[in-house]
Parts: sequence; structure tokens; C-alpha cells
Amino acid sequence: MNDQAVVSWEESGKPKTALWRSESGVLPPKKVVIADDTLTADAAYRLACEGTAMLWRGDFQNARQLLQALSRRLTRKPRRAQRKAPKAEPTITEAFHLYRQSQAQRARILGMLLVPLEKDYSVPLRRAADVQQACYETYGPARQASVVSLRELLGLVGAHEWRKKGVEIPLLFGRIHPHYGVFSPVRGEYLTLVSEAPLPPTKLAFDIGTGTGVLAAMLIRRGVKRVVATDMDQRALVCARENISELGLHGEVEVVQADLFPEGRASLIVCNPPWLPGRPSSPLESAVYDPDSRMLLGFINGLAAHLEPGGEGWLILSDFAELLGLRTREALLAAFDKAGLAVADKLDIRPTHPKASDPSDPLHTARAAEVTSLWRLVAR
Repeated sequence: MNDQAVVSWEESGKPKTALWRSESGVLPPKKVVIADDTLTADAAYRLACEGTAMLWRGDFQNARQLLQALSRRLTRKPRRAQRKAPKAEPTITEAFHLYRQSQAQRARILGMLLVPLEKDYSVPLRRAADVQQACYETYGPARQASVVSLRELLGLVGAHEWRKKGVEIPLLFGRIHPHYGVFSPVRGEYLTLVSEAPLPPTKLAFDIGTGTGVLAAMLIRRGVKRVVATDMDQRALVCARENISELGLHGEVEVVQADLFPEGRASLIVCNPPWLPGRPSSPLESAVYDPDSRMLLGFINGLAAHLEPGGEGWLILSDFAELLGLRTREALLAAFDKAGLAVADKLDIRPTHPKASDPSDPLHTARAAEVTSLWRLVAR
């Protein structure tokens, strides 16, 4: 979001403005009213659905409870008399698009509850949480008072806690500390694949799109002498460097900013690109959605030119997009062939995350059938 974006409202008969913060790139709301503890959840829900944002001046903990109440109203089923006639069961592709639409609507409505931030990132409300460090980690040094959605602010606090606690990675004998906007390695199946794939004779490896740096660290733990890890995102670069340093691997792993490949060639090149073609709507979604499959195709098309003779490229990719009808296996194989690549082997693993066994999830059919694969690619 542009630092010059501002949100405007009227308070005590006077016009007010403040810097608008949105890490998702949401534009500042056009209509803002002042709200406090006297506002009921039903009234707040009506305002949010109408596109009216509420700048909170009451108790901070009451605002959190109100946000939870709004969330419940979004998930409750309509009354029987109000239910429409049943429609034909949507295809899995239609269900996916409906799911994304509902998630976008949910984010829009819940994002209508706003809170103020002072110049030092303190929240000038009763019983306010201490969010200063979480805001600093995400927004950088404070410069002026601002306004942010409570939903985003709580997300920042949650990310700060994950960053402090870290994610235990048994295969690394250590923890990875994800930063806000950098995908956390909570899905362990792709880590298992990288830990079990036959390792070619390798002195130098590239980790493309390193994120937290977890795969680069795993390659070193497996015996690779040196890894060059790349990313374009500044937060990912800082995150990876901190994690590599914490693990004591800064002498073996070099983290560099690059659009996919660094200069030179390597005997092993690893990439875990976003798994779904589509436009991300937030920083975290950039690890899931790959517009026009840019990163996937960029890796495939550039791999042969960066492999040492006899080297391998490891592409870690879920078939979730195929199950959703967003990509076909034939298109993936055709991309390999066009890029002059052959498949030496493919290792598969089933997901273990909770959604894979949750029948209430609208995409359960695809999630339950999902397979994550490590494609061992070689130049023809």
C-alpha cells in the first residue's frame, strides 16, 4: 500500500485524516463512522455489509469480541424460510471459485472494523494489547499516526508470536522462524520428500524462491557443501538470512536477491513454487497463488541452462491445481518436454494437514485426494 494512502472521517464535527495501512493492498474505505461499546453486533454487521467502516473508540477487548461476532454471522446458515431452492451441485472448479469469492467477501466485511495506531504503534484504546513490536516488524519504523483494520492487526500479532516461537523442524534439529508475509513451513510433507530423495553428487545447490530458507538449510544438513538461496521478496530475504544465521549455517548458505536463478550452474536446483495458478490477494497468498504460473514455468524453462552436466532439478509440486481443474497433468508434462527436460523419477506423498480430513471443507474432495510430488528432472 502506498504510504500516501489516507483514510478520512468526521469526528466531533471536524474532518479527520490518517495514514491508511493495509498489507493486502485494500483501498481505504470511502465511508467511515465512529463506533464504540454501544454498537451492537447486528448493527455493526449491517454497516459492514453496506460498505461502511467503523473506527473504534471503545474498549479494545470489546472490539475483538465484536469481530468474533461478525465472523459468526458470516458462517451461520440462513433460516429455513429464507433458504433458496437447492441448486445443482457445483463442479470442483466452480466450488473453488465460489470458495475464493466467499473468502474475499469475508475479508471485506471483517476488514470494516478499524482501530487507530499512534505514531509509536501503541493503540489509544482501553485494555489495548501491546502491538508495537508486531507492527514494527511488519511496517518498519513508525512515522505518523495511522488506521488499520483490527483483523489485519490481529494477524500481525499472530505472525509476531509465530516468529518468536518458531516452527520445530525435526529434520533440521532446529526451528524455523517465519516472518510476516513469508510462508511458514507448517506442511511437513514436502520437507519429507526433500529429506528422502536420492541426493546426486553435489557440491553446489540452488534453492529457488527460498522463503524462510528451510530447504536450503535441509540441503546443508543432508551433506551439500554450499547452497545459493534466492528470492525476490525483501521480507523473505531478511527472514531466510536470520534463520540461516540462527541455525549456524551462514558460512554454507548464501541468500541473494534474484528473479528465480542466480548466476552460474549447479548440480542440484530445488524449487517449491506456489501450487495454484491465480492472483494472490495478500502477501501470504503469494506462496500459494502463482499468476499465470509465472514462477512454475520460469523454473521449468530456465532449469536446463542452469544445471551442471548430469545435474538434477527438484520440482516440488502438489497436484491440487489439477484436482481443481486449474491445470492438467498433460500441460505440466508438455512444459517439461518443451523445456528440454526429462523426468528421471517422481516421489509422492499424501498430505497430513487437518483440512485433508475435514469433510466440512468445501474443497474436501480435492484435498483428500491431493498428492505432493518431487519431480526429479534432468536435461535431455
